Amino acid sequence: MGLEKTTRMNYLFDFYQELLTPKQRSYMMLYYLDDHSLGEIAEEYNITRQAVYDNIRRTEAMLEEYEAKLQLFDKFKRRQELVSSFEKEPFTDESIRKFLSELKEWD
Repeated sequence: MGLEKTTRMNYLFDFYQELLTPKQRSYMMLYYLDDHSLGEIAEEYNITRQAVYDNIRRTEAMLEEYEAKLQLFDKFKRRQELVSSFEKEPFTDESIRKFLSELKEWD
């Protein structure tokens, strides 16, 4: 699994974990945050690797659906980029107005 996908799933999990069932949260935490293998998770829950794999893939798809609808992660990234670019510019009335205007457009 690529680092980019892992990073994205960790962010999506952070934003949307409260919308998941306790079992989904547990599998995702063990797999993505604690770096357990499918086999280790399967052993802990006394189920098959395939069942763990299927649950994680369904949960990933759910997280992507939540993001497509709510866009919390996308807005977070855009805010970070905007703040970073703003910090590089000299603080002027115009730069502050531009910054605030861009932020207002997102809501």
